[in-house]
Amino acid sequence: MHPRLMCVVAHPDDECYAFGGALALAADRGVETYVVCLTDGHAATNRGSAASGEELARIRSAEFAASCKVLGVSKHVQWDYHDGKLQNASLVEVAGRLVAEMRQFQPEVVLTFGGDGGSNRHPDHMMTSFCTSAAFHWAGQENRFPETGAAFQPERLFHQSTNYFLPGRQPQMPLPWTVVLDIESVRERRDEAFRQHVSQAALMEMTKDLFAKYGGQEFYTLMTTRTPMAAQQMIDLFESI
Repeated sequence: MHPRLMCVVAHPDDECYAFGGALALAADRGVETYVVCLTDGHAATNRGSAASGEELARIRSAEFAASCKVLGVSKHVQWDYHDGKLQNASLVEVAGRLVAEMRQFQPEVVLTFGGDGGSNRHPDHMMTSFCTSAAFHWAGQENRFPETGAAFQPERLFHQSTNYFLPGRQPQMPLPWTVVLDIESVRERRDEAFRQHVSQAALMEMTKDLFAKYGGQEFYTLMTTRTPMAAQQMIDLFESI
C-alpha cells in the first residue's frame, strides 16, 4: 500500500501556490495525494474573463483540476462553501465532512494552512486550518461522527509556514517551522501548475519576483503526531513513518 497525503485548502490555486512543492514531491515518490478544496472561488478579486460569480466558479474549478493534474495529484474534490465567507460555516459540519474523507482515504500525513491565515491572512484560510485540525483529532475518536465509518488516526498534521511576507499586506504571524522542503526539483512543475490558473494572472504577476527569490523551499510546522516525539528539524514530511 502506498503512503498517503491529504491536503486541505480553501480556494482553487491554494493547492499550488501554498502546497505545490510538497504535492509534487510526494507524487514523485509514489505517495497517493488527495486535495480537498472547500470553496468554489467565485469571490476572488482577480476575475479573468468571468462576467459573473457563477462563471468564475466554473472557470476556477477547471483551473483547479488542471493544476492538480500537473502536480500529479491522485484525487481532488471541490466543495461549494461560500468563498470569502467560510467563517460563517459550521466548524462542526465542515470538520465532520473532513473526518469522513480522512477515514475513507486514510492518509498518514495531513497538510493545511496555519491559523494565521497564510500569506494574506485570509479568514477562509484560517477557518480551513481550524476545521482540518479538529478533523485530524476527531477522525481517530470512535465517538465522533460514528456514522462516517470506523475511526482512523492520521500520523501527522502539518501547518504551512513561511520565511517571507507579501508586500502591502497585513504581516502574518507564521509558526516557527520544523520542516524545510527543498522543492528545486519540482519548482518548474509547481510554477506550471500555478500557470493553469489563468484567471489569477494578476496574482502571478504580483508574486513572480518573490517566487523567483524564495520559491525553492516550502516551510511547514509539525503540529500534532500520533506517536510522542521531541520537536526536531526535518526535511521530509514522511520522515521515520
